[in-house]
Amino acid sequence: MKVLITGFDPFGGEKVNPALEAVKLLPDIISGAEVIKLEIPTVFRKSVIHIDEAIKMNNPDIVISVGQAGGRFGINPERVAINIDDARIKDNIGNQPIDIEIEEDGKKAYFSSLPIKAMVKKMNDNGIPAAVSNTAGTFVCNHVMYGILYLIDKKYPNIKGGFIHVPYIPNQVISKPNTPYMSLKDISKGLELCIEAAVENSEDLKITGGTIC
Repeated sequence: MKVLITGFDPFGGEKVNPALEAVKLLPDIISGAEVIKLEIPTVFRKSVIHIDEAIKMNNPDIVISVGQAGGRFGINPERVAINIDDARIKDNIGNQPIDIEIEEDGKKAYFSSLPIKAMVKKMNDNGIPAAVSNTAGTFVCNHVMYGILYLIDKKYPNIKGGFIHVPYIPNQVISKPNTPYMSLKDISKGLELCIEAAVENSEDLKITGGTIC
């Protein structure tokens, strides 16, 4: 089995992206699966093209993209991606699409095909704060999650895929008082546990993971 996992380069004025740095620390083999690590640009369209090329080259069974979500307290496997780009800031080459469909022939939304509740349980059982998230935003993170699931829908039906958001790391919040963070070591361990859950669970767990509001 092969798992392709991606992390974005830094964006929004940050000097580091914890998603990419945590991906770099992952073992090359997890639960018997080969782990293929890929850096992708925080750029609309170009990011998904990089992933498509890596899928063609490596023929993975699972594709997971990881992104930074500053302000979140834990690691969040995302449940759903929506077919809209609505960028509050510019991407790394100056694109700022507003209310633009990602794919004209795509669904209004795609749901993750990863075992997101099994991932959360495995992280929580091992002392890593985690919860299911029901919004991946409308920036490049949502764009990439939607792009992966669109590719699966249209081209790669045997692949499972989805997206995980991670918090800031300590050196990013020095000038951001009262902002949550997590150590890079814990983020990478959380991602390792997510991959274990994805490899070990062909179906997700039927346990609660919802929110009231």
